[in-house]
Amino acid sequence: MKQRGVTVWFTGLSGAGKTTISRKVAEILRSQAYPLEILDGDVVRQNLTKGLGFSKEDRDENIRRIGFVSHLLSRNGVIVLVSAISPYRDIREEVRSRIGDFVEIYVNAPVEVCEDRDVKGLYKRARAGEIRGFTGIDDPYEPPLNAEVECRTDLEDLSESVAKVINKLAELGYIPEAAAVGAL
Repeated sequence: MKQRGVTVWFTGLSGAGKTTISRKVAEILRSQAYPLEILDGDVVRQNLTKGLGFSKEDRDENIRRIGFVSHLLSRNGVIVLVSAISPYRDIREEVRSRIGDFVEIYVNAPVEVCEDRDVKGLYKRARAGEIRGFTGIDDPYEPPLNAEVECRTDLEDLSESVAKVINKLAELGYIPEAAAVGAL
C-alpha cells in the first residue's frame, strides 16, 4: 500500500515551539521509515523566498510558495512538516484548500511566554521599534478557528504536544494506529 502524503502545518507566534515540535515529530516518523520533508519557515526564507519582505502581500506569497512545494511533495506520498508563523488565517485556508491532505497544528503560547523564550532577540528589537510589522507585537496573528490539533506549549511538555500530533495523524489515517502507539 502506498504511503498517503499529508502536509502538517505548524502555525503560531515566533518562539511558540513550532520548530521544536516538528523536529521531534520528524524524528519519530523517520525512525519508522516514513518519507518525510521538513519545510522550516526560516530556512525557506533563506532559499525559496529570499527577497520577499514582511508586508502582508509578501508574507502571503511566502506561504503560497511553501504551500506549493508542500502540495507537490504530499501528493507524492511524502509527509511534509511545515513550521511557519503564517500569521494570516485567509492564506492558511487558501493553502489548505489547494493541498487537501492538510492538518493544521496551532502551536499556542502567550506572547509573554514567547518573548521569554526569544533566543534571537527579535521581540526585544520589535519592542524597541527596530523591527516593524513583527507578528504579535505590531502586526496581528490570527489564530486558527478549527485547527485539528492545538498544542499549548506554555501548559504542556514537548512529549504531550508531540503525542497529540502523532495521534491525530493516526486518527486521520496518515499513519497506522500501531505506528502511533509504538512511537510514543
